[in-house]
Amino acid sequence: MISAMYPVAEQVGASRIVKAVAIPHPCGDPSLPAALDAQLRREIVSTALKALEAKVESSTVFTPKIAAST
Repeated sequence: MISAMYPVAEQVGASRIVKAVAIPHPCGDPSLPAALDAQLRREIVSTALKALEAKVESSTVFTPKIAAST
């Protein structure tokens, strides 16, 4: 699950949680220049794919290597 509200995702029992940017724009930041926004979106999706491959025992939060500056 990609979520800006990752504590809530943990509380409801999501097993794999990827930290998102913000509630209205979980997979990007429209205030960034297009190239940086695309890089951020790719990193979030890449992190989500790695989360799907990871073996987890309980709720696990995955953080993208880059984050929005907001």
